This record gives sequence, C-alpha cells and structure tokens, in this order.
Amino acid sequence: MNQYQVIIGPTAAGKSRVAMHVATQRNLAIISADSRQIYRGFDIGTAKPGSDERAVVPHFGVDICSPMQRYSAHAWAADADAWRLQALSLGRDSVIVGGTGFYIRALVQPLDQVPTLPGEAREQLAQWLDGLDANALRRWCRRLDPSRAALGRVQQLRAVETALLTGHQLSAAFTEAVAQPARAVRYLVVDPGPPLADRIVSRVHAMLAEGWLAEVRSLAATVPPEAPAWKASGYGAMRDCVSGAISEREAVARTIIETRQYAKRQRTWNRHQLTNGAVTHLNPDRDDALDLALAWWDGSNLESS
Repeated sequence: MNQYQVIIGPTAAGKSRVAMHVATQRNLAIISADSRQIYRGFDIGTAKPGSDERAVVPHFGVDICSPMQRYSAHAWAADADAWRLQALSLGRDSVIVGGTGFYIRALVQPLDQVPTLPGEAREQLAQWLDGLDANALRRWCRRLDPSRAALGRVQQLRAVETALLTGHQLSAAFTEAVAQPARAVRYLVVDPGPPLADRIVSRVHAMLAEGWLAEVRSLAATVPPEAPAWKASGYGAMRDCVSGAISEREAVARTIIETRQYAKRQRTWNRHQLTNGAVTHLNPDRDDALDLALAWWDGSNLESS
C-alpha cells in the first residue's frame, strides 16, 4: 500500500491484541511507535511484545536503544521508512502500532534537514551530559546554541548534542527545515472509553505478577538513575520500591496515577493531532472488534470522523 496505516490509542487500550490479529491475518509486519519499547531490558513495564509474538510477526522498533541512549521522533520517522522497506523485502506490508503521537506526527508530517545523530557517539556523549547539573548544562547551551538555552533540560541536551556531534546548531536546523508534503495515512484509534481506568489497574497488577519488581531490581544494578529509559510510566516508582524508599502498595498507587495521566495526554493528542487522513474509532471490547479491525485494514472507514 502507498499510504501508512496506523493503529493508535492510549496505553492499555488493547492496541497490541488488535494489531497482532490484523498482522497474522494479513501477513503483515508491525512497526512499533512506542517511545518506551525502544529500550533494551525495559520489558515488562512497557508491555513489550514477547518472543512468541515476535516469532509469529516481525516487529520493528523494539529493543533498538540502550537505556542511556536518547532517540528523537525525527530519527524514528527515518527508521520507520527503512523498516517499511525491510518488511517489503520479506514480502510483507506493515502496520504502525503505538501510542507515541509525536513519532506518528514526525512520520506523516515530516521536516527535511533536521539532523539525525550517530547512535554510538551520542550514547557516549550522553553519559557525560547526564552528569551536568542544570546550571552547567545551561552554560554549555548558551555557548553552543544560545536561542535554546531558555528551554527545558531535554531540549538543552538535544541542542548541545547536535552542536557537538554535527557542528551545526539545532535551532538553525529547525529554522531551515522545510516541511515536506503530508503523507497519506489512515488511523484506527483503539479506545475502550471509561473502562480504560480499570484496564490500567489490571495491567499494573498483571505486570507485577509477571515479575516487574525483579526486572527493575536487575536493571537498577546496572542502569544509572538518570537514564532516559527510567522515564517510562511506573519504572521510577518501582525503582523507589526496590530501593526501600516506598512500599509496594505506594509504588502501585503511584504507577496507576502516572499511567492514567499518560493515557489522558494520549487521548488529548489523538483528539486534536490526527490529521491528513481518515480516522476510524474502535472499541476493543466489542464482540466484533477484531473483524472490524480487519475491515478497516481492507479499506473500510467504519464510524470515521
């Protein structure tokens, strides 16, 4: 297909189940658009597809970064195009699945000339940059890319990285970047509505039963607390739990709140930012949800908005 087909929705909505059904029935590959599943080792708390699922359906965009590595939406969009071609070489079309809206926007509304940073060199530089306090980082940003020095830490880090690794200012790249024509896209928004709140609670408890605390305990022994991977919902709370700073009950409560807040932000993004294509809504709790998902893939715009 010449257009992108995207299954999107808030966390815990049931996107993966829908996507796996469509992929197996239509011989597809899955391209993950999840900014948490990119990190190796952070498996249970990100609801990463297991080895059995990946054995049945090729997955791209999973386990591609070390926990210390930063990875931009622009880089993901470029990689997604390459993964799509790789899937075609396997004789498969691909469906994009995930809840990271700014990844999707970078793909369907691309900017040219925004630099992609080399992975290995960036990872080494990140270890030094993460040790800088706020004042030191701001001083570096003022020196290398002054117009971005008043922004937040993440933006400052990206600006300093870009200047040091490419010799060019990120602010200049954004100024010079040219918006490319929007790409054709069809969206399937998977969202159960009010039951999502209870789904999130059930998922958190299921992750604990699967061994989430043991995973976090192992990660905490080797991954520095400033690593970007720890920002995934719940991981900070679980790390505090294994360190003894809070109880398991407190960690669970904090994780549920964080995840619900994240889902609320995703829903807001989905309501306002899905542009340049037909939007189809799917309640995954419907008895015929999987059949409707197949019909959407095959070209039907069911209940489109």
